Amino acid sequence: MNFDALANTPDRAEIRDAVKAICDRFDDQYWQEKDRTGSFPTEFTSAIAEGGWLGIAMPEEYGGAGLGVTEAAIMMQVIGASAGSFAACSAVHINIFGPHSIVVHGTPEQKERWLVPLIKGEIRACFGVTEPDAGLDTTKLKTRAVRQGDKYIVNGRKMWISTAQIADKILLLARTTPIEECKKPTDGLSIFFTDFDRSKIEAREVHKMGRAAVDSNALFIDNLEIPVEDRIGEEGKGFRYILDSLNPERILNAAECIGVGRRALSKAVQYAKDRVVFGRQIGMNQSIQHPLAESWSELMAAELMVLRAAELYDAGQPCGPEANAAKYMSADANFHACDRAVRTHGGMGYASEFNVERYFREAVGMRLAPVSRELILCHIAERVLGLPKSY
Repeated sequence: MNFDALANTPDRAEIRDAVKAICDRFDDQYWQEKDRTGSFPTEFTSAIAEGGWLGIAMPEEYGGAGLGVTEAAIMMQVIGASAGSFAACSAVHINIFGPHSIVVHGTPEQKERWLVPLIKGEIRACFGVTEPDAGLDTTKLKTRAVRQGDKYIVNGRKMWISTAQIADKILLLARTTPIEECKKPTDGLSIFFTDFDRSKIEAREVHKMGRAAVDSNALFIDNLEIPVEDRIGEEGKGFRYILDSLNPERILNAAECIGVGRRALSKAVQYAKDRVVFGRQIGMNQSIQHPLAESWSELMAAELMVLRAAELYDAGQPCGPEANAAKYMSADANFHACDRAVRTHGGMGYASEFNVERYFREAVGMRLAPVSRELILCHIAERVLGLPKSY
């Protein structure tokens, strides 16, 4: 496989240049202010939407570009490498991977009703899957949707839901059949795309270590009414449908990690060239050079895995291990690059004006979500190496 050709076709170079031109309008000062105030980057997301980039992987008949996950990953890597870092990525990436279950399993009426305004940036959505007591064990979620005639009544809780403070819609996974009545734990879950009714859903913001510009929330759902026409696909098959979004999510998140890591690395390299101590640039010291060279190597290797996973996905081939490995490698490479950037700056790495501390804080979260390093290793051990299930 020619990875260089895969990543650097003329069309993909145009994507990089066009997205970078938008990102460059929002500098370090803009993102420092968003991080300081915890305010959502509406101006940035509007600019991305106006450029038509929210629909990069959506069907052309609904206003999208009809491109693949590879192109979307390239775009998200560019955004990650911008001044906005992971916050900029988080502000838009739900629109890139989240609607995929609608694309695959939605009716023509649902696609027209939902995809068109999502691509235009007229509505914002959040992804309501994770719960406080279930975590990554999705089959054990407790949010219940009980059908009553032509609607469902939903009660339950969700946790770590991004952008819920500004969302108009929620892609919600809920149990429609009690687990004890199902043949398999993965049965009996249904997925909905519906209005974020704030009279029935309380979004309580979680104050966290990083990415303050994009909110994370605990949701409390109390008798939310969802019309039957807002259910995607068949009742009880939501777990299978949600899987359509998981591999793209991992691939895109991995690409974002690569971008953030390269942003941090470039800041460290420039500081190492500029900073003079004891009459010489600190970049002349191998104790500075070698860790940065390691990060370049780690980021490059991780990018190749991202491109491999994306190519498999776009070809319609199984890519679970590759998508998970891409996420694992990229998150670690990003964390190392951000940590080394802080340490290269010394005391000034702890100062917000140099930005690397912001990248580091966000890199911690990128290692934890949307799937933990440990669960990725379990997946590879079982699915690739054939080892027995450990949990």
